[in-house]
Amino acid sequence: MLGPMDEFPLHQVPQPIAQPESSDRNFYDRSYFNAHDRSGDIFLITGVGYYPNLGVKDAFMLLRRGHEQTAVHLSDAIDQDRLNQHVLGYRVEVQEPLHRLRIVLDDTEGIAADLTWNGLFDVVQEQRHLLRAGNRVTLDAQRFAQLGSWSGHLVIDGQEITVDPSTWIGSRDRSWGIRPIGEAEPAGRPANPPFEGMWWLYVPMAFDDFSIVIIIQEEPSGFRSLNDCTRIWKDGRVEQLGWPRIKIHYTSGTRIPTGASIDATALDGSPVHFEVESKLPVPIHVGGGYGGDSDWIHGMWKGDKFTERLTYDMTDPAIIGRAGFGVIDHVGRAVCTEGPGLPVEGWGLFEHGALGRHDPSGFKDWLTVAD
Repeated sequence: MLGPMDEFPLHQVPQPIAQPESSDRNFYDRSYFNAHDRSGDIFLITGVGYYPNLGVKDAFMLLRRGHEQTAVHLSDAIDQDRLNQHVLGYRVEVQEPLHRLRIVLDDTEGIAADLTWNGLFDVVQEQRHLLRAGNRVTLDAQRFAQLGSWSGHLVIDGQEITVDPSTWIGSRDRSWGIRPIGEAEPAGRPANPPFEGMWWLYVPMAFDDFSIVIIIQEEPSGFRSLNDCTRIWKDGRVEQLGWPRIKIHYTSGTRIPTGASIDATALDGSPVHFEVESKLPVPIHVGGGYGGDSDWIHGMWKGDKFTERLTYDMTDPAIIGRAGFGVIDHVGRAVCTEGPGLPVEGWGLFEHGALGRHDPSGFKDWLTVAD
């Protein structure tokens, strides 16, 4: 089980780095990235994950342009070399920790990429996220997030797209801990009380002088199990923006948002208002492997050296019906209004999911939609 990292003084428990302290099958270690050019014409989402207690590592690249969403999946047996993150032709190179990384996808089913990330602001450590079902821990995760720019190129079926850092922007996060992954576990005794849903909001955005990371999870009653609203200034200052009040704007007859109004509070008590809009939605449970994806699940054993490409017509009624009941990542644009100053524009990610009952939104059950 020994690997190159065991040469360094990094250990936290008396066992090799490749062997996590927890024996929970759901232990994971994952990176997530997104990239767009602020036009609403294209959105790229990608990531790599290691699942040591399942013996699996995998990566994905999800790309939306117009009405087409394309997913590339790669999976293989895990190895012990965590210094060189790779799954077949996909790799993440850490060139300057917490500042600069490179993502490379060798041509796989007609999709290739060579992208370099440069952090525009310092990373921010989010609050530890802990959820239980009865006595069992179902989620116990630590994460950090960052806003940055992208450079390089994409190749899609022979068409090369230049990624210009003056316009291409995005967010990334690194998380690790315990969350449901891989094949479904035996049900055992039914949950009591039963799971009735969750409400989720994640908004990392970059402005000229600061970035924000907003992460909120609510129970069906509206009780917040996670509330973190942080502003990161160019000079390194970190400011908490209190307990934001949120109004999601949904497309009538759906749970697909067009935007959100967010009212936060600066350190001196003055109001900070964010008006957020969606420029392009990408359901990450349609080929991305998240939350109920019927085609790809992170951490599932697919056999040695597995690759595939799936393409979705986002106008297909079956996909439309599937897309509205999961977490959706959007190319996000925000306008921040604060004090007497002029409004300022920001870009990044607007991620939202309203699953099941949520009393503050008027969703009485899993099938209720917005008026």
